[in-house]
Amino acid sequence: MDLVKFQNLLDNASFGILFVTMLIYWAGAAFPELPYLSTLGTTGMAIANLTMAALLGSRWLEAGYFPLSNLYESLFFLAWGVTAIHLIAENMSKSRLVGVATSPVAMGITAFAALSLPPEMQASAPLVPALKSNWLMMHVSVMMLSYATLMVGAVIAIAFLIVTRGQNVELKGSSVGTGSYRDRIKQLSLAKAQSSDDSSSVAANHGNVAVLNLPKTTTQPPLSPERLNLADTLDNISYRIIGLGFPLLTIGIIAGAVWANEAWGSYWSWDPKETWAFITWLVFAAYLHARITRGWQGKKPAMLAATGFVVVWICYLGVNLLGKGLHSYGWFF
Repeated sequence: MDLVKFQNLLDNASFGILFVTMLIYWAGAAFPELPYLSTLGTTGMAIANLTMAALLGSRWLEAGYFPLSNLYESLFFLAWGVTAIHLIAENMSKSRLVGVATSPVAMGITAFAALSLPPEMQASAPLVPALKSNWLMMHVSVMMLSYATLMVGAVIAIAFLIVTRGQNVELKGSSVGTGSYRDRIKQLSLAKAQSSDDSSSVAANHGNVAVLNLPKTTTQPPLSPERLNLADTLDNISYRIIGLGFPLLTIGIIAGAVWANEAWGSYWSWDPKETWAFITWLVFAAYLHARITRGWQGKKPAMLAATGFVVVWICYLGVNLLGKGLHSYGWFF
């Protein structure tokens, strides 16, 4: 069997394994009384990860350079990164819902690469002159790994929003901010509540008029303790995974700037890819700033992370679909 047929076998196998794994995770979420499904899901993600690693290694041997020169290779590297970070997140959280959220992302990426791209875009080709640099492995691999990590953290944040039905919930995990700002807000909230109780008491007795302080009605039922515990876990894991992806993104951008100066004579040229990488950095910097220094937790940072998920995809794929730039070679244009 030649390498091309072997690679086609591996990419289709990766898609098939991830598709079955996704169904296993979903079945496990629907039938939590079947604990072995969680183990099967983890095993499926690990096998898919190894299958994609074998595919990328085969491409490396065939072409003689690190396999990140075209869209097909970068998509499989991204999917490999998603499955690798998934295994880390699942081990940290001990929750099968992580796989419910991440397996469709990995499966969709492999489906696009293996089933949608034409054969000429899947084939290995000689590197264009701009890519013949030792910075190829350093910059592109770190950027792709940062995308994978941020995607996993963001999609877990989206799972948090689904579990909590978009409600504001009080969390107690280690990801909850405990800085002076958050403590001051709690003190102000307690003082306001005390003041409101005192005012209500005075109003109720003034003029012998009885006033009933009825609780505010909500359109959604309160969350069960199980959902609250799960939400706390997802919030914590999302925060930690994004905290891992952000330094990778920072290092990747810095390495890209150094490479750009060597290749084009300028550290920064506001190329569309560079611009959206900077926007991605700003979104997740705002997320971490809000959590660490402002004490945000729960719904608001999860919505910011969900926005970051969209921004990452625009930076990675949308720029190449919608416009030309210095980073468009070998992909769509």
